[in-house]
Amino acid sequence: MEEESAPLSKLLQEFTNIPSIDKAWTFDSANEDGSNAMFLISQPNLSSNKLRKSVLSCQILQKSNNSVGFSWAQFPIEMSGVRAVVPSPSGSKLLVIRNCEGETATHFEIWDPSRVKKEFAVPASIHGSVYTDGWFEGISWNADETVVAYVAEEPDCPKPTFNVFGYMKVGISNKNSGSWKGEGDWEDDWGETYAGKRQPALFVIDINSGDVHHVTGVGRELSVGQVVWGPSIRGEQSLVFVGWPSDTRKFGVKYCSNRPCALYAAKSPLFNSKASISNDAEDLVIVNLTQSISSALYPHFSPDGKFLAFVSAKCSVDSGAHLATESLHMIEWPSDGKLGQSFIIIDVVPAVMCPEDGCFPGLYCSKFLSYPWLSDGRTMILSSVWGSAQTLLSVDVLSGKVSRISPHKSNSSWDVLALDGDNIIAVCSSPIDIPEIKYGSLVGKISRDAKWNWLDVSSPITKCSEEALSLLAPMQFDVLKIPIGDASEDLTEGARKPFEAIYVSPKSTNPYLCDPLIVILHGGPHDVSLSSFSKSSAFLCSLGYTLLIVNYRGSLGYGEEALQSLPGKVGSQDVNDVLAAIDHVIDTGLANPSKICIVGLSHGGFLTTHLIGQAPDRFAAAVARNPVCNLALMVGTTDIPDWCFFEAFGSEGKSIFTESPSAEHLALFYNKSPISHISKVKTPTLFLLGAQDLRVPVYDGLQYARALKERGVETKVIMFPDDVHAIKRPQSDFESFLNIGLWFNKYCK
Repeated sequence: MEEESAPLSKLLQEFTNIPSIDKAWTFDSANEDGSNAMFLISQPNLSSNKLRKSVLSCQILQKSNNSVGFSWAQFPIEMSGVRAVVPSPSGSKLLVIRNCEGETATHFEIWDPSRVKKEFAVPASIHGSVYTDGWFEGISWNADETVVAYVAEEPDCPKPTFNVFGYMKVGISNKNSGSWKGEGDWEDDWGETYAGKRQPALFVIDINSGDVHHVTGVGRELSVGQVVWGPSIRGEQSLVFVGWPSDTRKFGVKYCSNRPCALYAAKSPLFNSKASISNDAEDLVIVNLTQSISSALYPHFSPDGKFLAFVSAKCSVDSGAHLATESLHMIEWPSDGKLGQSFIIIDVVPAVMCPEDGCFPGLYCSKFLSYPWLSDGRTMILSSVWGSAQTLLSVDVLSGKVSRISPHKSNSSWDVLALDGDNIIAVCSSPIDIPEIKYGSLVGKISRDAKWNWLDVSSPITKCSEEALSLLAPMQFDVLKIPIGDASEDLTEGARKPFEAIYVSPKSTNPYLCDPLIVILHGGPHDVSLSSFSKSSAFLCSLGYTLLIVNYRGSLGYGEEALQSLPGKVGSQDVNDVLAAIDHVIDTGLANPSKICIVGLSHGGFLTTHLIGQAPDRFAAAVARNPVCNLALMVGTTDIPDWCFFEAFGSEGKSIFTESPSAEHLALFYNKSPISHISKVKTPTLFLLGAQDLRVPVYDGLQYARALKERGVETKVIMFPDDVHAIKRPQSDFESFLNIGLWFNKYCK
């Protein structure tokens, strides 16, 4: 085992050590011909089992020949113990938030260009950790950069105290009385990755005095996030934020946009123009800005403050799909700042049901820049999924016109990092190309048909070892169109269109010499595998495997009709799509049918275990990572039982959902599950399970693995005691893919 794993371990480290660019910001410079930028970088630290975070700064110089130069700092600066880094709008201040291990206080540091200017420790009696999860997260500077709004855990509720006589009265000292703290009432949390986290609440901090105030108008019936400041009107500003109802059953919210939510506004409890704290009852009232729509996320005010743009996941909320096609909307902001009126929601970019071939497939945005606006004040720049790639889009929010601004002929994936005036800093990568920084310059004036000139930026961030580069150099990739095999069924037009698969292979001169094939299946099922760089996939390629990464119907990026074709047909339509993709590469001479492996996470694990049961002679080896194997078991233990109903029953699943499924429900769940085919399985299968997984609890995979062992099928289980659904802690991720490589080498080489 050691002899086999040593070379693979060394190779895997070459890819693991490649840094990732998480965020970037730009700032005005004293030099009129340039600007400054700061990049937030992460890199796995295997010894500490954490991500090492650092920042790297540079100067951007505009040159006379329409080129641009980046002058980088000599070394990045590690940000130890840092939860968030948020520059002020002008770039003159930097907020650093720390929660050091073993400390209960949250530390806020205000930096100027040369030093820490202010530092405040906010005790746990005021609030807990600041949310920096990308979902509830919201950290926002006000216009004059004196106050920061943010979302943090509400303070811990007092626990009941007991002694041998029962409850003790509040306020009685318990010293030497033989008393102890009880647990108190149990409360729902927001499921996967939020276990033990207290309710998100809204706070503001004055960066001069350190005074912290809870926005008291927001009751516990709302969990809040994504806060921004409204425009300053007569010296006062409102806070706008997303609110999720939390006074009923909380279902898992991670990776789930189908939770109803709305935009709300409230007056800031901190200082008005006369620097006095207002206690006016009117100022404590919150206003629902989006009552007529079931979902509102990612609020962004226009630069002039005249309108508020936001994304809606109403296709998800209204249908029940955990992710679906999004839409873009806006409301006009009252010039007098009065929020008592009802707001008319203006549709900007509607959800696309069935895109024409090669045309915009709809919005699929997982994040937004804090400032996404070009200088015309009406054009937003964002990243969105387009088929199997992520692309850059410009959206004119007044006309609703959407334009693809990353190169049309590129199959690579692009992600916007920051705007530099009317220029764009982006990152581009592919399955065979490590991430590279690109600088986009607008050619001519801002318009729907504007052209963009993309320049390569030499950067120390995206360097990797010569060995890793040499292993990637002989590889190529393509995005294949896979025709569906059930076009004769009663399907919508969108569901009849071909789906896609990303094919990664060596640049072989002999088409008859095919490397073993690994089929990679994403979870969701309403998710997507992008044509971007993946360290784990690059590692598997370097071992001598060809990859087939299938985006079966139901994936994001192809319009709403194709996505909604899958619910009610899981275990059949998606299974047939994967088999069709495999048949396609075999029939075109791109794969050897006797050397095929398969790996999938979550719903990808559902498909993996379905396929080794429904097509037992086709796979030499399989790996299932936190797989859904038995819906009848999962429905009673997962944080998203409504997902089980929707995916198994289809459109009626939302209306028939119940916490107490009937015998008929459970029978259908079982029949839709991989475990119903377990008697046919003979493929050697490796299971990678996270013991803290609340999405697909560990006993789902364990039951299936034990049943395989009972039937004499070669089976191996690796349990990660501290990992959740994604199994992404650095040591766990490393051990997972090292064992995947060893497993496939054992059975497929």
